[in-house]
Amino acid sequence: MLRNLWLIIFFAVLIWSAIAPKDLFTWLLEVFPALIALVVLAKTERTFPLTPLLYSLILLHAIILMVGGHYTYAEVPLFDWIQEWTGSARNNYDKLGHLAQGFVPALVARELVIRKQIIRGRGWQNFFCVCTCLAISSVYELLEWAVALASGAESEAFLGTQGYVWDTQSDMFYALIGAVTALLTLSRYHDRQLAQLK
Repeated sequence: MLRNLWLIIFFAVLIWSAIAPKDLFTWLLEVFPALIALVVLAKTERTFPLTPLLYSLILLHAIILMVGGHYTYAEVPLFDWIQEWTGSARNNYDKLGHLAQGFVPALVARELVIRKQIIRGRGWQNFFCVCTCLAISSVYELLEWAVALASGAESEAFLGTQGYVWDTQSDMFYALIGAVTALLTLSRYHDRQLAQLK
């Protein structure tokens, strides 16, 4: 039942995001990680099912990617309104995306490390999870750079820098904040769900 609801929500948002996106090239780039996640989850559903918490967070992260893909990260309407309300110089939806880029992978890494018994000490587990998120974030920034070099002017919507010179560094910082926040706030709840999988 929950699996079906997950799939309905995922495909409903995916289809919506694919209808007249602001920039098709950007949509493909932004939605691609969500599609990869869908394939990985489908292939591991029977052999390595995840906790309900992780499935929910992965869906939320996919929605964030698909919304950003539809509008481009610099032009999500809700964050335009927030930008006007706060007097900010930029639309900060991309920062929400990078926060999620740390928050969700931290718990994915945590679940894998604990269930596969890769690292035993909690401190080292947390350190590894944070480092994993920072590695993912830096690889993503390198991919953005490669896309920018390959596509030239068409990459601006994907990069979403909006003229901010420290965009790359702040993106990685938001991923760090997301990872640490996830581990501090959800570890105990995650542990209870992990115990139910045994």
